Amino acid sequence: MTFRQRAEQIGAKLQSALVKDWDGRQCILEMQREGSRNWKQMEWIGFYFEFLCQRVLAGLMDTPGPKYGKVRFDGLCDIPWDFKAHAINTSAHEVIVNDGEAIAGAIAEYGSVGLVLALGKVVYNDETRTFQAWHQQLKGGRSDYEVERIRRGAWSRLRKVSFALEQVSFIQITDTTLVKCGCFQSGFRNADGSPRRGKVLIDLESIDEETMHFVEF
Repeated sequence: MTFRQRAEQIGAKLQSALVKDWDGRQCILEMQREGSRNWKQMEWIGFYFEFLCQRVLAGLMDTPGPKYGKVRFDGLCDIPWDFKAHAINTSAHEVIVNDGEAIAGAIAEYGSVGLVLALGKVVYNDETRTFQAWHQQLKGGRSDYEVERIRRGAWSRLRKVSFALEQVSFIQITDTTLVKCGCFQSGFRNADGSPRRGKVLIDLESIDEETMHFVEF
């Protein structure tokens, strides 16, 4: 089966099962109730999309997918796939994908990697950060990451409180695609001083040839 044919098959399943409007509180509570380990994550939209894909695509796609080093892809169906979500009502058109070495390894083994990308409009927390306070209380208090951020006096980002799904795109990543891509967090270091592994950064405005299929909501 070609990439486009597989994308059409996956897209039909997602289009028939996903709703357009995602409320942050409801989505987080759903993940918590269903035993997802990612319900505490601040960037809940991407983790919720992954959670939905794993449920909707069960029987068609193996989840999780293959592992390269310490990095595991979200699914496997002919080729490795990753599920990502991106806000379209921002000035940023770049999507951080997966570990560069893992993607290169998967391409070497399977020929390409697939990206299932949910695109939609987000609404951010109000100035009093009521959503952030609710999520923090649900988690049982501040995380170690949040405590460390406060200690350093670092800026706290506004949380996304809802997501209006507009489109799911299917992007094929090959060696040719990687030539067009940038790199994120290369040269960065973790808290213990160890170097962070570089991640592939895709500019959505430069990959028309790689976007093989999409479905609208």
